[in-house]
This record gives sequence, C-alpha cells and structure tokens, in this order.
Amino acid sequence: MEGKQWLLPLLLVLLLVAVSLDLISDHHLQSPLIISEQVRSEAQKQGTPLKANLSSCHPSFPDGDQIGSCCPPAWPVQQIVDFKFPDPSSPIRVRRAAHLVDEEYKAKYKRAVAIMKELPLDHPHNFWRQADLHCIYCTGAYDQVNSIAPFKIHHSWFFFPWHRALLYIHERILGKLIGDDNFALTYWSWDHPDGMHFPTMFTEGVLNNTQRDAINLPKVVDNNYRAEDRGLTDGEQILDNLALMYHQMVSGAKKPELFMGCKFRSGVEGECEGMGTVEESPHNSVHGWVGNRKNPVKQDMGAFHSAGLDPILYSHHPNIDRMWATWQKMRDNELEFDDEEWLDTEFNFYDENLQLVRIRVRDVLDMSKLRYKYEDIGLPWLDARPKPSVPPEIARSILKKRHDHGDVLLMPGETPEAHRLQPADNWRLDKPITARVERPRINRTKKEKEEEEEVLFIYGIDTKKSSFVKFDVFINAVEETVLSPLSREFAGTFARIHDSWRYGMEGKKVKPHLKLGISELLEDLQAEGDDNIWVTLVPRGGTAVNTTVEGMRIEFMK
Repeated sequence: MEGKQWLLPLLLVLLLVAVSLDLISDHHLQSPLIISEQVRSEAQKQGTPLKANLSSCHPSFPDGDQIGSCCPPAWPVQQIVDFKFPDPSSPIRVRRAAHLVDEEYKAKYKRAVAIMKELPLDHPHNFWRQADLHCIYCTGAYDQVNSIAPFKIHHSWFFFPWHRALLYIHERILGKLIGDDNFALTYWSWDHPDGMHFPTMFTEGVLNNTQRDAINLPKVVDNNYRAEDRGLTDGEQILDNLALMYHQMVSGAKKPELFMGCKFRSGVEGECEGMGTVEESPHNSVHGWVGNRKNPVKQDMGAFHSAGLDPILYSHHPNIDRMWATWQKMRDNELEFDDEEWLDTEFNFYDENLQLVRIRVRDVLDMSKLRYKYEDIGLPWLDARPKPSVPPEIARSILKKRHDHGDVLLMPGETPEAHRLQPADNWRLDKPITARVERPRINRTKKEKEEEEEVLFIYGIDTKKSSFVKFDVFINAVEETVLSPLSREFAGTFARIHDSWRYGMEGKKVKPHLKLGISELLEDLQAEGDDNIWVTLVPRGGTAVNTTVEGMRIEFMK
C-alpha cells in the first residue's frame, strides 16, 4: 500500500480535471464564463480586428435589476466560412418606403414573418432567435476572442456596419422562407414629411406589437424625442424633424468619426463610448418614441435587449442604413476609415442557408455588391439649414454681459451666485447649465476648416443608471429653454436608451462622451472670430436628473 500512496492524490486530480472539463462543456452559451483574476490581469491584444468568442455568451440586465439572457440555445457546431457576395448579375432588390408599398407586398411580408414565427424556438431563423441576435451584439453579451472585453456594436464605428449586415441576412432569410429571391425589406422614412407617421402596415397582423407607446403613435414622429409632449402641431413637428436631419447629416457630420462614432479597439483598453450623430438622434430618439412608456425601460423598442421583438425594428433600421448610404454618396463614397482593425472586424450570422458565416466590415461598405438599393423619395432636409433665433449682432451684445458675471447669463432679478458653476465639480443635469468655453484658434481659413473640423468635446458623461437620458446642447443661446433644432444655436444632442449592459460588467463601463462638429454653426452665428463660446446643456423631460458631466473643451478633428 505504501508504494501506492500516490494513487489517491492522482485519482483526485483526475477527478477535478474531469469535473472542470464537464463544467466547460456544460457552460456553452447559458451562464457567465468564470474567469480567474490571473486571466483578468493578463495583457490584452490590441491592434487586431475584433472577433466574437461565440462560446462566451453572458447574461445581461434587461429590466432593472432582473438578470436575463438572450444567449442562443445549443445548435449543431459547424465550421464558420467567409461570406460570399451575391452573383453580380442578379437583380438588385429595391427597398421601398413603407408608406408607399402596396397590399401585395404587405401580404408577402406578413407571410414571411408568420413562417419565421412558426419555426422551432431553437432554429436560428426563428423570429425570436433573430431578436436575440440583436440583443447579444447590442448588449455586449459576447467576449472578444482572446479577451474578457465585451464585443459591443453600439456607440462606436461598428454601429452602421453591423446593422447593415444584420438587415442583409434578415432580408435574405425572409425571402428564402417564401421562395422569393428578390424580396426586400421596407424602410420607415421618418426623415421625409410623407413618411413621418408610424407605418400602418406595422399595426396589422403579425407585424403588430402591443408594447408600443399608444400616446405617441398617432402623431408625427418626434425625431428628437425628449420624453415629454412638446405640444407641437404636425407642421411644426415636421419642420423640427427636417432641421434636426440637416444638422445630423450635414453640418454636424463633416468628419467620419462625427457621423460613424468613436474608434472601438480590441482588448480591455480599446473600449470607447461615443456615438455618431445619427445614432444619437434620430436612431435612439425614435427607439424611445416608439417604446411603451408604461414599461420599466420603455421596452420593446425603447431598450436594446428587447427592440428586436418589435417588427418595426426592421423598418426603422433600413432608414438608418439609408442615411449611411446617403452620407456615403455625399462624400463621393470615400472610405470612412482606412484602418485594418475596423475593416477586418467580423460579425457572425447564420445565413439563409443555415451556414454560419463571418461578415467583415469591408464586406458591407458597398451596397451595390450586396445587390440592393433604396427607393428614391427625395431628401427635403438638405434645404432645411436653420437660422439663428436671435440676430447674431444682438445676441453678441447680450452675451457680453456674461463676462462680468461668471458663467451664466443673468436674467432680471438674478444674482451671479444663483447659478454659478464650479469648474472643479461635476455638473449635474437636474437643470440647464451654461459654461464659457475657450477657443484655442479663431478666424481659421476656409482650407483650415476643410482640413480640420472644430469640435465641442463634452466628456465624462455619467448617466448613473441605464435608462433613457436626453439633453440638448446649444451655443451662444440667449434663451435656450425654448429653442430646438430649428434654431441655428442647436449644436447637437445626447440621447441614450436602456442598453442592458451585460452581467458582471455593469460597474465597469467607460463613461460616454459627445463630440459635436460646430464649424458651420459658428459661421452662421458670426462667432468665428470670438475667443470663447457659451455652451448650454439643457436636460429634457426630467430624464437627466441623475446625470453628471465632467467638463467640455474645444478640439480639432482631421
């Protein structure tokens, strides 16, 4: 026996190894991956394209403090293959505006969705599995390969490419289900006066959803929704929407990062939280406008984890994609980022043939290769450049008074101490706040402005809790509380919807920032020669009472 004393410890070791292997195999995609502190402290690879670790799906917080999961059920393992473009000689599918489609198209769409909903629940093409796919990537449920960092596609330069890939695959699946290779999605044209009402086809049959805001839906959509009824007429709301679109697509989107979002890199240190103009609004704002105000986080559409449950997502996002295509065309299809880490980042989908494919960002940059296009209904917002609410020379004389009284514009009966900001403290957005921001360079030439956009950088935005948060930003505004995107003083907006941050990472989020292009705005306000500007942050609808901002400054972006 003494010669075999080693046998019992060896058996124990083998047993522990077997248990460990069993735990790993049983983990699959249902529970959080347990990671040792040693692994957590290891250096993360950076400078490489992002890939999702498909065996590392984590739960998230869908509804407040309730842990939930959108991780997929087990499905037969198969080799991932590269995405192949459709035959270049195949017909181009045309995505039509939702308010213009006919009854034949509606019937075809309803039949495809009905079949999708009848598929087995574990089938990748099942409607709810498609919704879970949106949830997984939008809440950061997957780890990156070789990292514990989340693979998250919102609030960064992955927003547009991932959703274009999702829509392409979803569209192809619907067409496959009804045997129509030319089937195309439709788009909700909330940027055009004729399409600003909620599409009626999505209130019928299988395209309906009961978790929508019954108060908002009969109205003209508010593309800059602020969680409050503004009391505008339909005509006033349409003009407001058009002015917002001009700002988000033209004057505020002069550089790729301003439109596309921040450069999310691989590894723990590569994470960023900075949305592009269109993702802020109208994307997030329309999500919030549709979502049911009676639900804790305005689900379904008002939260990332549940948005895919509403069929309108697949009409809302085609118009987002259409905005990207429009912006690309306005720039003569110049490559957004000549960056291999961005171009070769890959997303995984089961295609219409149930083949697991990898689609890289570079694969979705050219719509013509994907063989689809959008019906042309015009872009009326191109002619909606707003004007100053107060003549600049009059506003300037009023604004000069701020130099003598700290960081606020004094109104009759007010004292400087009443609202003076303390620059060393975080600014809480329980009320509008105004600060003077110095400009490092003034009176730049036309060439200098073309090469570098002047950017207002608002940093350290802490929303404290994942929920709908909205504040607007104005420059040199005399009375900011009554202004809107119709006023040239409007510099942009911060709009955040419930993002269901994944379990275990909720306290480790990077604080968001907001970058606003202001060169054209300053020209229109005749402020290009001023040494400083007055910036006012206006919280909307009581949504930002727990939100703080660390500060703001001027930067220049190439």
